[in-house]
Amino acid sequence: MDWFLSLFTKEGLKDLLVYDESAPMVFTQFFFWGFLAFVLLFYTVLHKHNKMRNAYLFVVSLFFYYKTSGLFVSILLFSTVSDYLIAWLIYGSKQKSIKQLWVALSVSINLMLLAYFKYAYFFTESFNEFFSTDMLAFNHFAHWANSATGTHFSVDQILLPVGISFYTFQTISYTVDVYKEKIAPVRSILDFGFYVSFFPQLVSGPIVRAADFIPQLYKPYNLTRNKFGLASFLILQGLIKKVVIGDYIAVNFIDKVFANPTMFSGFENLMALYGYSLQVYADFSGYTDMAIGVALLMGFELPQNFNSPYKAKNVGDFWKRWHMSLSSWLKDYLYIPLGGNRKGSTGTVVCAIVILTFITLLAAKMWVLFTFAGLLSVVILMAAWIPRFRRALTENTNLMITMLLGGLWHGASWQFVIWGGLNGLGLMVYKFWRKISPYEQFNNTAAIALKIFITFNFITFTRIWFRSESMETSMQILDQISGNFSASLIPDVLFAYRYVFITMLIGYIIHWLPSTTKEWYKETFIKLPIIVQVAVATVVVFVVYQAMSSDLVPFIYFQF
Repeated sequence: MDWFLSLFTKEGLKDLLVYDESAPMVFTQFFFWGFLAFVLLFYTVLHKHNKMRNAYLFVVSLFFYYKTSGLFVSILLFSTVSDYLIAWLIYGSKQKSIKQLWVALSVSINLMLLAYFKYAYFFTESFNEFFSTDMLAFNHFAHWANSATGTHFSVDQILLPVGISFYTFQTISYTVDVYKEKIAPVRSILDFGFYVSFFPQLVSGPIVRAADFIPQLYKPYNLTRNKFGLASFLILQGLIKKVVIGDYIAVNFIDKVFANPTMFSGFENLMALYGYSLQVYADFSGYTDMAIGVALLMGFELPQNFNSPYKAKNVGDFWKRWHMSLSSWLKDYLYIPLGGNRKGSTGTVVCAIVILTFITLLAAKMWVLFTFAGLLSVVILMAAWIPRFRRALTENTNLMITMLLGGLWHGASWQFVIWGGLNGLGLMVYKFWRKISPYEQFNNTAAIALKIFITFNFITFTRIWFRSESMETSMQILDQISGNFSASLIPDVLFAYRYVFITMLIGYIIHWLPSTTKEWYKETFIKLPIIVQVAVATVVVFVVYQAMSSDLVPFIYFQF
């Protein structure tokens, strides 16, 4: 009772309403579920009135983002207002060239915002390397805030606003779709703001297309018995994935190995890689499950973001199953506009220059630029004289560019360039292999198992660079696995980390269960009486919070 009464004190209200950098609001906190209960309480009164409902959810979404990222909510509002206005300017323009200029402005604003917060340190450090200067990154937003409001934010540190990579992609897709006349601009800025900021998917996706979500703003609220059961199931499933599986194996094994690979044997490094493949899936898909479930409680449907990705039979199949909203976004708004597998374009050249610039800056050496320029000249000559090479180049250049830019979307480092490049190479090799392989048509159990095994191990191998903090760490992991495997220690390692490996085994078994089995236990839960569902939920929540680490384990994709 004392804790409840403390909420109404000055300090209690401050904790509730003011952003705390050390305790941002995330799905795994009790505070979030209290916030959700509060939101749903008033939602029961407003849900029948679409305009009031949308405005209410816009306001609570802004509060959620404030509690997650503080005054970065102003960046979200700026992006919302600018793209709302630009969409109407696109819609109202008669000339195609004018429409294109407005689209270019929208894309430029969003990408410049993203680049400033995500790559400012990278560009500053690269400039200093090239020209032997000692410039420092300066936070202009903090400076403006201090001048305008008298705050005291540090101007020497640029922090990445949580979710900026996701909501900027959403607003870009909105203005592009208005330009392509797939949708009409949203009349109310409150409705548009709600679309951009809807709190379940705001900070880590899935990326929602305006054409899919905006029509839902004007439909009557509808939560059937089945939808309620599905929402509850997804929320509980997401909590189990994140806390019981992902966080447990990360805290007790994976993080220790990646922090200092040379202190562990090659076998432990290898098992940490397999563990990380499970962790990143459990963490990210767990967040998505909870986001879809929470949205469903309010009558909104978000797109599926994962479809058992480690059942993929090739790299192309994997990227149709993993982070599906980003993969489809890159395909529709980058790969196809560049020309797909049919041709190159001006955009292809521009993107190639962007990638070359990033790689040159990463290397901080001019010889890298000259080397790439020389290689490019050789490639152009070969394409001009060898028709088969020209066709192969046409089919694969845009694919590799898309994967490299997808890697750089995650961050400006050699690790992400290599990770994106390896995935692009994997897609290219598979495209060639399926044309000549006599085994591609085989779909018996043994053939499917082999295809899944090869694909899963390749994806896990690429994650060496995705997870490592530096190139040095990546090389240490490879050195330990190849040169210090220490097979004699395997029994001792298995025993020492037996609970971690049992959890990993259970996680992978669940993942590889047949879809029919998963559908069966999902439908079984949905059809249970409400009282039984409540009992199951109570037990699950108790187990989840008993398993929770004392330290907050952030969602992996919050850093992107």
